[in-house]
Amino acid sequence: MKVPFLDLTSQYETMKDEIHTAINQVIEKTAFAGGPFVEQFENEFAPFCSCEHAVGVGNGTDALWLPLLALGIGPGDEVITVPSTFIATAEAISFCGATPVFIDIEERTYNMNPDLLEAAITPKTKAIIPVHLFGQPADMDPIMEIARKHNLYVVEDACQAHGSEYKGKKAGSMGDAAAFSFYPGKNLGAYGEGGATVTNNAELAKTMKMFRDHGQSQKYYHGMIGWNARLDGIQGSILSAKLRHLDAWNDARRNHAHLYTKLFFETEGIITPHEADYAKHVFHIYAIRVKNRDRLISTLAERDIFCGIHYPVPVHLQQAYGMLGYKKGSFPIAEKCAEEFVSLPMFAELTDEQVAYVAKNVKELI
Repeated sequence: MKVPFLDLTSQYETMKDEIHTAINQVIEKTAFAGGPFVEQFENEFAPFCSCEHAVGVGNGTDALWLPLLALGIGPGDEVITVPSTFIATAEAISFCGATPVFIDIEERTYNMNPDLLEAAITPKTKAIIPVHLFGQPADMDPIMEIARKHNLYVVEDACQAHGSEYKGKKAGSMGDAAAFSFYPGKNLGAYGEGGATVTNNAELAKTMKMFRDHGQSQKYYHGMIGWNARLDGIQGSILSAKLRHLDAWNDARRNHAHLYTKLFFETEGIITPHEADYAKHVFHIYAIRVKNRDRLISTLAERDIFCGIHYPVPVHLQQAYGMLGYKKGSFPIAEKCAEEFVSLPMFAELTDEQVAYVAKNVKELI
């Protein structure tokens, strides 16, 4: 049996007619850059996230960068986040001219440890970016309490957490703004690059919409120096079509995750993901932790089971951020997890037989 890490073709086959209709209607109206189909998706995605405004942008990095800029984050400022994330979280801070400041993660949820947050705050701190890693929200109540106490902005990195919940509240609805990525492999994925920022702040949304379109509120009248961060019309239309299926896809991912966890129960040498009591995890990634990871992955590949690693090097140890002066040992939990993570096949269209086959082989090799 062959089990891919991700199978976008199987998803396409389930909704081929909807996808073709979505693309064709954009072509027929020649609404390719921004336009009505992006606006339609924004009007659908905002309420899905329990927010008032959504701003479609070119990718998830834009979705992180624009709210920071709109909130006034700039040179000399610090933004606190975690090293267990894709580098885009830190890049968005750097693109503002600000400095990323990292704190370690909780070992069970792999998200920001709120107990370490207050000690990292300095007079230069302006914002916090909690990362909802792998599809599980960070512990937002204490993060928001500390942020409000110190008058700090909170931008949720929800790029892997479409539809997840924290104490019944949708990811993206708790901070001043939140970023989502629609990279093709995400729970809600475009057919190319795409992203969106959501917020309940009308002025913030207005500023981001201007910035994404070269700083113009109307064509050729530029109120600020902006950027080209528009979402394509075709991507907006495809995302609208796929959004209608997202809850069902997330439920399927949760079922696969629960089956994996049941099959791995009490298997020595495997640490399975922990779903916090406060969370509805949507399992963008199902990452187990093991020793001898590289050997396990290569042997599974020989058996036609394909896995991934998210992420092998924490951001603070990346060469790109060497200038910050962090060393190995700076964030021991993040570093230990990075050495042990193995991302198993996870997509909505997996079958129970495929999940059982993966689990059987992993247990056998462990």
